[in-house]
This record gives sequence, C-alpha cells and structure tokens, in this order.
Amino acid sequence: MIASVINWIERRTGFVSMTKDFLTEDIPGGESYWYVFGSATLFAMILQIATGIALTFWYAPSAATAWESTKAIYDNGFEHFVLSMHYWGASAMIALVFLHMLQVAVSGAYKAPRELQWVVGVLLLLFTLVLGLTGYLLPWDMNAYFASQVSLNITGTAPIAGPVIQSIAQGGGVMGTQTINRFFGLHVWLMPALLLALVGAHLAIFRHNGAAGPLIDDRRGMRVGRFWPDQVFMDTVVSFLVFILILFLAWVAPPFLDVKADPTNTTFVPYPAWYFLSLFGLLRIVPPQLDLVATIIVPSIFALIVLLLPWIDRSRSRLASDRKGMLTAITLVVAVIVGLSVYSQISIQANQAAAAAAAVPAAAPSTTTAPVLTNNTTAIAGGAMQASSATHGAAVFSQNCSSCHGAQGQGTPGAFPPLANNPFVTGPAPAVINVVENGRSGPITVNGQSYNGTMPAWKSSLSTQDVADVITYIRTSLGNNKASPVSATQVSK
Repeated sequence: MIASVINWIERRTGFVSMTKDFLTEDIPGGESYWYVFGSATLFAMILQIATGIALTFWYAPSAATAWESTKAIYDNGFEHFVLSMHYWGASAMIALVFLHMLQVAVSGAYKAPRELQWVVGVLLLLFTLVLGLTGYLLPWDMNAYFASQVSLNITGTAPIAGPVIQSIAQGGGVMGTQTINRFFGLHVWLMPALLLALVGAHLAIFRHNGAAGPLIDDRRGMRVGRFWPDQVFMDTVVSFLVFILILFLAWVAPPFLDVKADPTNTTFVPYPAWYFLSLFGLLRIVPPQLDLVATIIVPSIFALIVLLLPWIDRSRSRLASDRKGMLTAITLVVAVIVGLSVYSQISIQANQAAAAAAAVPAAAPSTTTAPVLTNNTTAIAGGAMQASSATHGAAVFSQNCSSCHGAQGQGTPGAFPPLANNPFVTGPAPAVINVVENGRSGPITVNGQSYNGTMPAWKSSLSTQDVADVITYIRTSLGNNKASPVSATQVSK
C-alpha cells in the first residue's frame, strides 16, 4: 500500500528520486561532527519561522498596542513559552551562523570553486543580523525603543543614503506606529523571504561543488562517507541538542519585558543585543569626532574584507601550515570582537548603575526648617514659570526631537546638528522659532562641522505652548546654553 503511494507520487513529481539523490551525497573523508553547524543553523531557522508565525497570531503592531499585546503574551503561560523559544532561538541561530562561518574560514573551505558559496553565506549572516535588529524593537518596551533609536541614529549618519534609509525605516521624523509597522514588515516578511532564497542558493551551490572535505592535499586512498545515514545521524544529534538547549533556556530564563516605551525618559541607558555589543564597544572607545568611523566606515570595510576573503587569501593550500598568516588574522579578529563585547557590556552596566543611582530622589527637606522669604515675589514667580516651561519642554524634546538631535542635544554626525553649545540656538529667538515652526533643509555648518539633514515643520504637530516650551528648554538647559526663554506670545507673533 505505502509502496504504491510512493510510486504514484514519484511518477508524477520525481520527488522520491530527488530525495534519494540528495541523501546519497558523498562526503570526502567520511562523516564528522565538524560538519554539523550548517544543518544546526538550518534547524534553528526552521524553529524561528515556526515560532514567529505563531507569535503573529497574538501580536498587534502599533505604538498603542505593541507593548500591550506583548504583555498579554507574557501573561499566558503557553504563549510566553513560545515567545521565549523565539527569543533564545534567535540567539542560537546567530551564534550558529557565526560558528559555521568561523569553521569555514579556519578550514579554508571558501577557496575555489566555493567562492560564491562563501559570498552567499556572508549575505546570510548579514540578513540574520538584520532580522535580529528588526525584531528587537517589536516589544516596544524601554530597552527596545532606545536601543533601536540608537541604531536608527547610527544608520542616519551614513553618507549620502543614510538619512534616506533612516527616514524610510523610521517612517518619518520620529519613532512611532510607522516605525513598528516597517520593522514588523521587515522582520516577518521581507527578511525571511530573502533568507529562504539565500538558503536555497547556498544549498544548491553546495550540492554542485560538494563538501570541501578534510585538510589534506593528497586525497588518494581517502575514505569517502555517505550523507545518509551517517552524517544525517550526527546532524540530527546536534540539532536535537540545540533544541533541548533552547527549551531549557526558554524555561529557566525567559526574556524580560521592561515597562512600556517612554520617549520622555532621558536617563534610560539601553542595552543592545549581544551580537551588537562589539560595535557599541568600538563606538565607546573612539572620540566623538570619529563616531562616523566607528559606526559606518570600520564595519563597512570589515564586511567588505570578509566578503572578498576568497580572493584575498591567495594560497592554494588549505593546510594550516601554509595559512599561518590568515589563521593569525582570524584569531586576532575574534579576540578583538570578544574583547570589545566584554568592554561594552561592562561599561553599559556601569552606566546603568550610575543612572539608577542618580534616579533615586534626594531626601525631602525638613518641614521644620523655616522658609527663606524674599520681597521679590515677581522674580520667584517668573523663575517658577520658566522652570515649569523647561520641564515640559524637556518632555516635548524627548518625544519629538531627541531621535535626531540626541538625548542631550549632541546631534547626529553628518545629518542633524547639535543643539547644545550651538550659537544659532542661543541667538535671536525669532530665527529659532521660525526653524521649529516651518522646518529647514539643505546643508549647514555648525561649529565647523557640516550637516545635511531635514528639519520637519512642527507648527501643525505642536501647540504654540509646546513650541515655546521646547525652545525654552534647548536655549536654557542643553550643554552650556544660557539664552533667554521664549513665551507662547512670541511664538504666536
């Protein structure tokens, strides 16, 4: 009965013979656990797709519902466990891609005729990182919001296309529902589709070229193994162990959901995903004037070198004795990445601890202390009103301006100028009001640095009082700015 069904399917599709051809692949040197990383990565990707599809049934992508729907998932035991599997599965998949590429690099398996196979593998790694980046925002909690804001601001510093890419990804001048929708579309539809296409291309090229085999030059008399059943057994064992590890971590260490994103919180210190820690570490060790080098130039050059590795390594041999220089370089790169990641983690945790300590309210003054009286009650009232305006202005700034100009008004290199210590900001108030109300575009120079971002017009989005308060805040509180406050009456005029 079963044989008849199989024969019926084979006559109409050829699937049975194709499966046999796939499973009867020869393995030079025989089966080995050294070859399991690719299959384990494929298993992790399948697990991510399955759990990701399940999560789309419960998640609602908008600024008003993203955190609430995620919280509802956390409150349901089964749904929370699926989310935890997806969370740890993402880390497992990225780690396995790294290990697989490191294995190929160490063994020199990228050499001819496998150059394009390596290129597709590098693209798979980059797309997997984009998947991790876009998924990081979706819970819409404090860490998701501010870590993603940092990433978007870095993207905006890229020459020429950076501001355009940031605007498209962000969905406008500030993060909100459009940002969530676009990240959701990238994470759920575009990136997985591209990933599946690249996996198909990677497997097709692999089957065409065959396995690279052991690190020997003379293969006469070398043992040849079979993919089925020997290597399949090893792949299955390791994939099962990866699955068990993911289940264990999902059970004992589910991901943490912070409070809902609050853009007005200027003291929150975000923590990036572990696979981006090295980039944040590099950003922390360079002076501010070299931020573009750390965030765009160095990573781009590194990615290009990795992509062109088969053509850079001119040695024909894969033997370790003939590739000492390349193996030394790989070791140094891995050591630098690990070192920067550890440094970044330590420094971020120190900043988080400092921010938490600073957030502890000072002890309230004793009620037994006699108040200090003054005859200048008008000055007191005016000072209180100015302080109130600046406080409200800080909230407006954090909500609408900080994503471009930075939480402390430090600006975004090449795109958006600093507001702190900016002579234009502390200059005539009408000129500042005009820019905030009506926007501005085109290249400008501030303190010797060039910027070419687009300032949107806020007169239709902010009230007259909001504009007055935010200008008062940036003129009196950012950096060393000590200019006069602005009133709603001045704005209305």
